[in-house]
Amino acid sequence: MDKKKRQIILLMTDSTRQDMLGCYGNMAMNTPCLDAMAKEGIRYNNVYSCQPVCGPARSAIFTGIYPHSNGSVANSMPLGANVKTVGQRLTDNGIHAAYIGKYHLDGGDYFGLGRCPEGWDADYWYDMKCYLEELTEEERISSRDSDTNRKGILPEFTFGHRCADRAIRFLQEYQEEDFFLTVSFDEPHDPGLCPEPYASAFADYEFPKSPNVWDTLEGKPDYQKIWAGNSLKADRDALKLKAPYYFGCNSFIDSEIGRILDKIRQLVPGALVIYTSDHGDGMQSHCLHAKGPAMYNEIARVPMLVCGSGVPQGVVDDQPLSHINLAPLILEYMEIPIPKLLEGSSMLPAVYDPQKRINGYVVTEFTRYEIDHDGFGGIQMMRGIFDGRYKLVVHLLDSIDEFYDQETDPCEMNNLIFDDSCYEIKKRLHEELLEWMNCTRDPYRGYQWERRPWRKDAGKPCWDNAGFTRQRENEEYEPRQLDYVTGLPMKSATRRKGVAE
Repeated sequence: MDKKKRQIILLMTDSTRQDMLGCYGNMAMNTPCLDAMAKEGIRYNNVYSCQPVCGPARSAIFTGIYPHSNGSVANSMPLGANVKTVGQRLTDNGIHAAYIGKYHLDGGDYFGLGRCPEGWDADYWYDMKCYLEELTEEERISSRDSDTNRKGILPEFTFGHRCADRAIRFLQEYQEEDFFLTVSFDEPHDPGLCPEPYASAFADYEFPKSPNVWDTLEGKPDYQKIWAGNSLKADRDALKLKAPYYFGCNSFIDSEIGRILDKIRQLVPGALVIYTSDHGDGMQSHCLHAKGPAMYNEIARVPMLVCGSGVPQGVVDDQPLSHINLAPLILEYMEIPIPKLLEGSSMLPAVYDPQKRINGYVVTEFTRYEIDHDGFGGIQMMRGIFDGRYKLVVHLLDSIDEFYDQETDPCEMNNLIFDDSCYEIKKRLHEELLEWMNCTRDPYRGYQWERRPWRKDAGKPCWDNAGFTRQRENEEYEPRQLDYVTGLPMKSATRRKGVAE
């Protein structure tokens, strides 16, 4: 009997909120292809981006370590030289890995460098720079202008359609092999190019307003009020959430994903298929727009669907999960040992048995939105933790942190950070967050994260902090690190500072 083929297809969109998919409750969004995928597998309700901005979000997905560990803590900041992607790890273990679409991890500008990184199939590499190089100068300008939709374009002009074409060719060529294929669309991210009928389908559509559109941000961090700007003064009753090209492009890219899903069903029906988005969009919830240093559900929580052979159908899973759980899932599925360096657990057991809980909590971080631009608030040090009900968000450079009980306050309107009735819960989450920062070797950790205005029993400032040395274990690719005290290979990566073990 032939051994079962090991095949994974990861489909990604950019800036897709959960409620922009019909399967999450808003059928007006017109996403029948992804809705069908949800029926064929599992829909996850509480998956969080590791950092809700394009590049850093992808960095965690494709390395299995958080942005603060891999170096990509802002857009246009590349992965560290010693950081290996899942593509490299798979290729080195004999698994064919291909990446088609937006990458954002090579340190180039928004479009990338147009060069295939180590570990991925160069014949199928196709980032946004590759796309632009196929266009004339006039077409390049048109490809970055949402008004191009008014002129009428063919699907073939769009980045998304060309990515889908390439993915279909890959499936046709390698259907008999083990492989990991990523298809990373830029859509529905602005400029939201899409052909008819999608370009005009949402011309008169108003997105339903959540109660948190009326959030005044009273009792919340000052930086959020600065981010909101004039939105705080706007008449929220009169506000209309209209974004016809954003929503139209969302529906268009669903159809492109549908083309790939149809080919998967035809050629590789046993493959494991994963869909997610890098982050969401504020869209005026809490008076905020786009994405940034917030753990609000509209911004940091993302859609995720999984289907394939052996995956239960029509299941909804509410446990807290994270993009950090994807790289170990991919390696485990491919029967490759999970390296010590990875900072999340594989969610593969929960894919086959949704009763299994993978995480006690998930963490979202933020450092900076973009290194090339002075805007977007500049540096905004945030670390947030969510255990499935309670969410604690610490803002190092602000005087107010956040704490929400999603059971009683699903719209995250009432900040309970100074409410003593839930102090012990906040303290527990805070301690877990601080320990997570230590264990993941967060370069920004320090006593200031503990000594928050609401924390009554924080320890005294200590220059040595927790007092440990924590060395990297990347021994699949580099020699074992040496002990500073002895100059010999370390015996224990985590040990008391100054003590040889």
